[in-house]
Amino acid sequence: MPDTASAVGAPAERREGPQKVAGAARYAAEHTPEGCAYAWPVPATIARGTVTAIDPTAALEVPGVVEVLTHENAPRLEKPDDATLAVLQDARVPHRGWYVALVVAETLEAAREGAAAVQVSYAKEPYDVTLKADHPDAYVPEDEDGTSGEHTRGEAEDAFASAPARVDASYRVPPLHNHPMEPHAATAHWQDGRLTAYDSSQGATTVRNVLAGLFALPKEQVTVVSEHVGGGFGSKGTPRPHVVLAAMAARMTERPVKLVLPRRQLAAVVGHRSPTLHRVRLGAKEDGTLTSVIHEVTAHTSRVKEFVETAAAATRVMYPSPHARTTHRVVPLDVPSPSWMRAPGEAPGMYALESAMDELAVTLCIDPVELRLRNDTGTEPDSSKPFSSRHLAECLREGARLFGWSERDPRPRSRSEGPVLVGSGVASATYPVVVAPSRAGAHAYPDGSFVVRVNATDIGQGARTVLAQVAADALGVPLESVRTEVGSSDLPDASLAGGSSGTASWGWAVHEACTRLAARLAGQRGQELPPEGVGATADTKGLADADSDYARHAFGAHFAEVGVDTVSGEVRVRRLLGVYAAGRILNARTARSQFIGAMTMGLGMALTEGSTMDAAFGDFAEADLAAYHVPAHADVPAIEAHWINEDDAHLNPMGSKGIGEIGIVGTAAAIANAVHHATGRRLRELPLTPDRVLTSGI
Repeated sequence: MPDTASAVGAPAERREGPQKVAGAARYAAEHTPEGCAYAWPVPATIARGTVTAIDPTAALEVPGVVEVLTHENAPRLEKPDDATLAVLQDARVPHRGWYVALVVAETLEAAREGAAAVQVSYAKEPYDVTLKADHPDAYVPEDEDGTSGEHTRGEAEDAFASAPARVDASYRVPPLHNHPMEPHAATAHWQDGRLTAYDSSQGATTVRNVLAGLFALPKEQVTVVSEHVGGGFGSKGTPRPHVVLAAMAARMTERPVKLVLPRRQLAAVVGHRSPTLHRVRLGAKEDGTLTSVIHEVTAHTSRVKEFVETAAAATRVMYPSPHARTTHRVVPLDVPSPSWMRAPGEAPGMYALESAMDELAVTLCIDPVELRLRNDTGTEPDSSKPFSSRHLAECLREGARLFGWSERDPRPRSRSEGPVLVGSGVASATYPVVVAPSRAGAHAYPDGSFVVRVNATDIGQGARTVLAQVAADALGVPLESVRTEVGSSDLPDASLAGGSSGTASWGWAVHEACTRLAARLAGQRGQELPPEGVGATADTKGLADADSDYARHAFGAHFAEVGVDTVSGEVRVRRLLGVYAAGRILNARTARSQFIGAMTMGLGMALTEGSTMDAAFGDFAEADLAAYHVPAHADVPAIEAHWINEDDAHLNPMGSKGIGEIGIVGTAAAIANAVHHATGRRLRELPLTPDRVLTSGI
């Protein structure tokens, strides 16, 4: 067999690219079974209360309307673990935008018109949607997963009070929304008691399991297909109401039903990043060595279910200090349920921590890169476990070299171009290594081709391609001879595409299956394969989820240069550089794309993205892409992504770490620190919009 040692790591092109360019890749809403009907949801227009009456008469008179589902006639569901999925089961309204009805029609236009004609009466109740750090209902959640709650080490308060150098600062990150290009959508149909759903999801196995539970079906009677997914960023990480509603409507009407959520409704029903209020206190010696780290975070959760934005979790792994306290507090409000958004916890938490580190560097007149180097560590501060690998220092040094950091004048406002002040900033980044058990199958055929089957989800990160590279490497065959099948719950069960865990999890199972297949083929050397070929399977349960003696994290460093217009208040990012230590890079092309995409999202977090909870209406004011501003091409500068060649034997057979999220983690802080360097003013609330810049006194 040919030597294919270069299959892993090579910049192979994404295999589904031609299909997507040609429009042949089919997404959830592009499956239209014969007789398919269309659905449109009716959201509640009050912030809290009860539905007292629903009159569907006018809706049913709209030509083409087939049915109106309400809590009075909708199919009954088994109680879900996720209460956001208990749709149309009772009359309660826990927040504005909660679905109270669903209209099904022959056409999308008729469904939309019918939804507007449904008459709903409510009994309103008092509500509270305002997050405050001193809210009387704030509480410290249970620390079931080791990331929430409160962690203490030593005597943090006393050590801070006695420290020669201190920073005590508050930061605010607003609500943020995922807004994938492909809205949440599902097409569902029943046949002979079997449910098939085409869903825009980051994990078809999980959706299958949840739907089976809701409708009291054996898992074998449910198939969920998520073959192509146009982004998710966490909002599609678990089943959302649309797929449940589509399945309910299909069962009730006895015909296929398609439901595509309107973008303006997404903020209320598919999750969002909770706003976070941070207070960070750093105590240090005169040489910059940290003696006390205190990071307190307050976030909101809904009254439907608890979700904790664990924004202080990264603080527990970043910098050593003999004394530390990290605390999460949540406030239950009458708001839509927050959920995962790219780098949940780490993205807002590291913005606050890395901004505070910059403030400490300024206080001590120490170079910001040097301050971080002086506080590097080989063991995780909270657990005292050694890091399996931690090349943060190398990332900082290499980033400084590539960026030209040594040429920087540390004095604020030291560089200007007419009315534009120019500055540069740096921030560290980290993200945990997450691996989950998965199954995979590998099959060899007499014609020399191979097929790998695993229910992975390709949400744009290139999973098909990278898994083929892993398989080719393990089999010792050319990459072009390997085909991958992903995106269906009829394939071997796999974990979801989230937490930067997908490739590490699926790749492990694929590697094991292909290694076993290679051994089987070696035993048949010289013999022809049967017409049906031969195969092997693998299940990494007990391996991938085993405890480790090491703290496993990816690290990185971000550098940014900005120009701040003193007339308009506009901040323009001129240069953005990221250098990462993320294990073995499995595909140089797709990895660079992942890093750059996340850095672009971090740029949006810093400068344009953010929404407002309207206290008068209990609703997010910025609910579409006209009001919620994501970066456009004109906003994105020349972005560079580099990485350190990292050899870590304590991860998985590929030696890989997740890369999808670490790129967003430090970007916002690097940009905010650059704005301070440019202007001499410290803005501690994101995004850094012109009004905030102008009122800062520049």
